[in-house]
Amino acid sequence: MPCVTHDDAPLLADLMPWSVAPPRLGRGWPAAPDPACLKARWDALMKATGEDREALFQSTRARTPHSAVGRLPGRDGGTERLARASGPCAEPVRVLYAPFDEQWLIPDQRLIDAARPELWRVADERQVFVVEAQGARDGAADGDAGPPLLATSLPPVLRAGRVRPLYRRPGAAEPNLALGLTGHLAARLGHAPSPVDVLAWTTAVARPTPAGLAVPLTGDVDAWERGVAVGRRMLWLMRRDGERPKLPGGRRPYVRAPLPSRPLTVRYDRDEEALLLDEGRVSPVPPEAWEFEAGGVRVLEQWFAARTEAGEPGTLAAIRPVAWPQAWTSELLELVTVLTLLAELRAERVALTSPGLPRPITPAELREAGVLPVPSAARRPASVLDAQEEGPEGQLALL
Repeated sequence: MPCVTHDDAPLLADLMPWSVAPPRLGRGWPAAPDPACLKARWDALMKATGEDREALFQSTRARTPHSAVGRLPGRDGGTERLARASGPCAEPVRVLYAPFDEQWLIPDQRLIDAARPELWRVADERQVFVVEAQGARDGAADGDAGPPLLATSLPPVLRAGRVRPLYRRPGAAEPNLALGLTGHLAARLGHAPSPVDVLAWTTAVARPTPAGLAVPLTGDVDAWERGVAVGRRMLWLMRRDGERPKLPGGRRPYVRAPLPSRPLTVRYDRDEEALLLDEGRVSPVPPEAWEFEAGGVRVLEQWFAARTEAGEPGTLAAIRPVAWPQAWTSELLELVTVLTLLAELRAERVALTSPGLPRPITPAELREAGVLPVPSAARRPASVLDAQEEGPEGQLALL
């Protein structure tokens, strides 16, 4: 039976042709795990004047307090130059700040070096962004690492690979898929897959190659349905969508010993399957959750560090919660469960394409069907003119 290998699989860059470089914040203080401290940082910036405000802002070549910048699409940030601004803080929004780490951001383009407005323009409750994980384009093996594609319903601002929205327009309009792809899959599978099905399959089987992420495709109905089922579960876990997940057997991690108000260290007790935050204790924490890595770093350690590392004195980043918020504990418990369940899916992901997929759909077949190559327009953002956008100093933006 002919099987497809990753060497003869289409590239993600061709199947989801529109992609955007990841946003670049340029300074750390406009993002934080706690929204209240972001408003406090903004207030401190507004109270400062002249050189003090400029020092707190942390200017770069791309942004200074004197930069003329428009409003982020769909957000309520101001547009006057920050050097003379005095208005309230834009309401912080939830973002994916790092792999599996949801934080908060002041959605004000004056604070962000490269906000990628085209991503914010299509962000809504039905959008799904997929991000190439760090190292995915280098052919990195899975090991304890997470999947090569991260998925989120939130605006992604993490420093990783390119961002691909599932839809090119708001309201789940115009899927960001190669024209004719779903039709060709329908002809091979006997039914038309939805855009989310294609994304689920892609999330489950995408693998790094030297040329970029490859997405093996199949015309075998059973193999396709297995892959879509695995991918949909991965999407559910990564997007934290709906009911909270549980560990196998219905278990859930709990706080067994109270967490201190300002924990400084995190350790793992493998024998007890416990996460130790100073004298605080959370269990059960399966080893798979503790060892789960993204970009060569343990996710749980990185998540903890983002909430406990002190900012440099005298900077806005030094304004942090005085005590560990209860919300962080809830997020930690859910993160442990998510990482454990994703790790358990790793074997199923590998089995989907090992040793190969039956009834392969190759790039040559897609070229013969006219699906590839994709037109150059498909690699550019669609025109989204549903709402007026405010440019610098309150002017109407020209799109």
